[in-house]
Formats: sequence, C-alpha cells, structure tokens
Amino acid sequence: MNKPLISPSVMCAPQWQDIGDVLRIMKDAGVELLHTDVMDGHFVPNLMLGTAAVRQLRRISPIPLDLHLMVERPENMLDWFDIQPGESVSVHVESTPLLQGVLTRIRDRGAHPVAAINPATPVSAVEEVLPDVDGILVMTVNPGFAGQKMIPQTLDKIARLRSLLDELGHARVRIGVDGNVSFENAVRMRRAGADVFVCGTASLFSGQGTLEGNIARMRACISGTEEKN
Repeated sequence: MNKPLISPSVMCAPQWQDIGDVLRIMKDAGVELLHTDVMDGHFVPNLMLGTAAVRQLRRISPIPLDLHLMVERPENMLDWFDIQPGESVSVHVESTPLLQGVLTRIRDRGAHPVAAINPATPVSAVEEVLPDVDGILVMTVNPGFAGQKMIPQTLDKIARLRSLLDELGHARVRIGVDGNVSFENAVRMRRAGADVFVCGTASLFSGQGTLEGNIARMRACISGTEEKN
C-alpha cells in the first residue's frame, strides 16, 4: 500500500482566531495535507468556506491544501478557487455529468485530481475515471456535517476499492477516507486499504489531549506502530 498521509479537517479546528498557530503545529508534526471543505448549501445542506476564505487559508498555510468541493456542478467553480500546483482537489462523482473534464482541468493546473464518492455510491461509479485520478475519496459518513458515526459497510467498500485498483493496475491511486476517522477506526480503515486520513473531531480535534500528541497517535495508528494496552 501507499505511504499513509494525514489530512486534518480545518473546519474542525476549534479556534479559528489561532489558526496560524494550529497550522504551525501541524507542519512541525509532519502533516502532509490540509483538508479544506467547501460546501454550497445545495449539494450538501450546509455552507462552508467561500473563495475568499480558501485564498486566505492558502496564503497562510505552510501545508498544501486538500480541497474538497461539496458543490453542484464544480466545473462552474474551479476558476474561482485559484487552484495551485501540488494541491489536491476532490470533486464528487454525484455532482456533475462532466466528471472526466473536471478532473482533467484540475490536473492541467498541476494539482492532484481526486474523485469522491458518497456512502451509497457504488465502487463501480469510479472505474471509468481511474486513469484520470490520483485518488478516490471514500465518504464514510454522509457529507455535510462533522460528528457523525462511521457507516460500517464503508469498510468493506474500501477493501473492494483497493482490490479493484490493484486488479486494474492502478495501485498508485490513493484511497482517502473522510468521516469519523477516530484512532480506532483509522486502524481498521488502514487495514482495509486506505492511505489518506481526513481527521477531525473524532481524533485530532476531539478536545482530549494535545494536537501534537493526537497527530503522533494517529501516525502510529495508521503506520501500525501504536502500542496495544
């Protein structure tokens, strides 16, 4: 499997006024990506981070953004976000009939295209775009709100997706997981084949322990080095 990566969900950070300090802690702890949710109130019943907020976050972040566009017709919005080389950009297969075109435009900007799938969307929905992506983001909860419980059958979905990627010669394609990525669930997700972990209120920002300590613990969980009690 690919090296596991941690992508903290910035919408779950408890104190936005201290976001610069939070970002420095993450960078010093070796965090690879910064998961940045964009919600339009239509594709999901919530609003989160407009273009100005994303650009401001990009300006101060020492960590590449991992943009997650939970929006209808993302092809109409890509230019708004000034996507930069090295960033990751997830678009939902359910959000557009022009998925391959959107993924191509993301890659043309030097960014990593990722196809996201909701819990009820079958793995087969991404098979035709595997040559066009660097990752598949598996939603392990229904998108739109933090604090939900993982839908149990998504673990089998991750395993089936990993098998499909290996079978079709796309082992390089990363599998991200987003939703209730607790320390315990992360271990199970990793065993199933996930390698990018979007972490929020169930782990890094749980209010228990320090951010540095929680990042280290998550790293141990997904690397298979956490001590067993």
